[in-house]
Amino acid sequence: MSADLDRCPWCGDDPIYVAYHDDEWGKPLRDEHRLFELLLLEGAQAGLSWITVLKKRPAYRELYDGFDAQKMARWTDRRIEKLLTEPGIIRNRLKVESARRNARAYLDLVERKGSFADWLWDFVDGEPIVNEFKTMAEVPAETDLSRTISKELKRAGMNFVGPTILYAYMQSAGLVDDHLVSCYLRN
Repeated sequence: MSADLDRCPWCGDDPIYVAYHDDEWGKPLRDEHRLFELLLLEGAQAGLSWITVLKKRPAYRELYDGFDAQKMARWTDRRIEKLLTEPGIIRNRLKVESARRNARAYLDLVERKGSFADWLWDFVDGEPIVNEFKTMAEVPAETDLSRTISKELKRAGMNFVGPTILYAYMQSAGLVDDHLVSCYLRN
């Protein structure tokens, strides 16, 4: 991590944020498991800052069975109650219950479509959308495409997948590259 590089200003100088910006954000992600994890984490972030979720990500990985959708889909109500006592995660009942619901919907979608990654990347014809934004003010909170994917995920039975969450997810998973043109990762 070099402090003298021009980065997107949203990451500031927090080492966790800078590492996330430099190593993950906007890089095309096609790994099924990591895409599922990221989708749930983006949903957990709703109404909060992303840095809050990043700091809690290790606890989520441990407490959410390594984001194993098969295991998560079988969570009992008792397991949900136990998770709601864990300070390492965001203890919002709707968000924790959503993780189980979304795991079940994800498995159903994979069964119907064959591959979550292929299904998702088909929305962008397999290639990232590269935007040419000069300022953060130009970066949208949602787009027509994020609204479309949101509707499809909701139709599949998921929640906490609204269009704003989906656009952040698309940025995180590299379906869109919103690094500002001044960012060193664009050069």
